[in-house]
Amino acid sequence: MKRVTPGAAPRSAAQRRAGGRRRTPAARERYHHGDLQQALIAAALRILETGGAAALSLRAAAREAGVSQAAPYRHFADKEALLAAVAAASFRALSAAMREATAPLGGDLNARFRMLGLTYIRFAVAHPARFRLMFGRDVGRLSVHPGLKQAADETFALLVAGIERGQQAGLLRAGEPRELAMAAWAMVHGLSALLVDGQLSPGTQALEAFAFRVVQYLFLGVRSEPLAR
Repeated sequence: MKRVTPGAAPRSAAQRRAGGRRRTPAARERYHHGDLQQALIAAALRILETGGAAALSLRAAAREAGVSQAAPYRHFADKEALLAAVAAASFRALSAAMREATAPLGGDLNARFRMLGLTYIRFAVAHPARFRLMFGRDVGRLSVHPGLKQAADETFALLVAGIERGQQAGLLRAGEPRELAMAAWAMVHGLSALLVDGQLSPGTQALEAFAFRVVQYLFLGVRSEPLAR
């Protein structure tokens, strides 16, 4: 007959098989998620998509991820740090979407340039809450969050690289590539913001054609031709 220590809680079958060792809450979370930080970011993204930034907090992310209320503080000092991580993940997703969309176009630099802009607009319309967070004030200055700055810079670098390749091929006008990229970004971002905020409503069916025409106008503005005088 096995002895039971008075006052001790009965052990589960799993604990008996593991030699009687009890997992701490931290150990249970590591065991369940593998990567707690990524699990919290994924949970925060789900909350953001459905409820916006106002619904997102460290506690809400913990509940969504199924971990303790204290768990997020191992990786995020406060809500702003979590929002910055979510924004960085969104920039990486946008960069991945741009690469995926332009990959089948091969060496067609004209089509690749236009597709970069079209993919940006598509991403904004498909993920309005993420788009607002990426460029909003909730995450403060980029310099405060190096990971977010790096992710944002990598996305912008795709556009700069597209400008440079177009210039080298003689398809786009001469000029400082970053300045041309800024002008292109401002136009595409402005259209995206108008669509996301409901200021423009071309309709679902017409959206693709409308966005394509706007991007085409952008290309006509930066192609390698002298300015009209």
